[in-house]
Amino acid sequence: MLTLGLLERHIKGDDALLALGRLRLGRAGMGAEMHAGTPEELEAMMAFRPSRQPGGADLPVTVHLARYFRLPEAQAAVLSIAARFAGRVYGMVLHDHPDLVARPAEYLEAVRGLDRGLAKVEDRPWVFIEYASGLDPAVYRAFHEVIRDLEHVSACVDVGHVGIWRAGQAFAKRHPGMDVCSLAKEPERLPSLMADVDAAVAEALPAVLELIGSFGSLGKPVHFHLHDGHPLSTFSPYGVSDHLSFLAEIPLGFEHRGQRSAPLMYGPAGLARIVRQTLAALGSDRVSLTLEIHPPPVRLALDPEAARLFGHWRDKTNAERMNGWLATLVANHETLLCCGT
Repeated sequence: MLTLGLLERHIKGDDALLALGRLRLGRAGMGAEMHAGTPEELEAMMAFRPSRQPGGADLPVTVHLARYFRLPEAQAAVLSIAARFAGRVYGMVLHDHPDLVARPAEYLEAVRGLDRGLAKVEDRPWVFIEYASGLDPAVYRAFHEVIRDLEHVSACVDVGHVGIWRAGQAFAKRHPGMDVCSLAKEPERLPSLMADVDAAVAEALPAVLELIGSFGSLGKPVHFHLHDGHPLSTFSPYGVSDHLSFLAEIPLGFEHRGQRSAPLMYGPAGLARIVRQTLAALGSDRVSLTLEIHPPPVRLALDPEAARLFGHWRDKTNAERMNGWLATLVANHETLLCCGT
């Protein structure tokens, strides 16, 4: 089982932030998932590849390809990155697209063409097509059944995206025409609707577990993006409801079931069930997991080794924000590892 953490430029600053990421992830024994749209961008990021401390072997890397990549137009770009980084990266994550439903024959042929191109690359990385565009998970799973014969293309299951989709569908059945995620902007309505929000959120974990279990029959490695979420979350500066730590909660402006906060879709107990289901369905040798958690609004003071990376910085605020983010990733990683034992 390969475990990785998100490493990218979410926080403003120079390369010292990435060097801190390399240090902290390496200490924890975590690989890195890096975003890139060109070979040059990825080459620059690979300078910060974590390694086991001190002076140990490099840890695994996956590449989250640019979100604007779309097949078949992006095929040449994907193959270019695959060829240049063959033997250096484990896998590349490519977003799915509504064309999977709107133009299924064309999308399928594009994916098959990509697989044929990868077959010509020695020591090629996997390409993992991520559940990302809000399709019905059953449609996404059916597509991977159709391409089960492809030897170099598999799935990336994003548990946060699947869970938010399921919670939204469940809430809409109770309240047709209402978007559960919009309620975060209507706090005056929440007290009367909170029980239905809870019921909708409770459907996320079973949906994710069912989807994970169905991938065991494919006989291929599957990549996972792990993060928690909740339809009422306002933490993200990007306006999404997920990419949260499994150790967080949602603050409420009123008391609900004796608390002034709500649990997330999964929490540590749900993460444990996700990891156990993943290992049971696929086996540890066919599983890679990235903690795709965005920076939380926390700061953490730098230890002496980390502080030396920022000797040229006068204001250490963003360094401490990066350190807080990395500490969150490491804490979630420790929880994840406990789940797998």
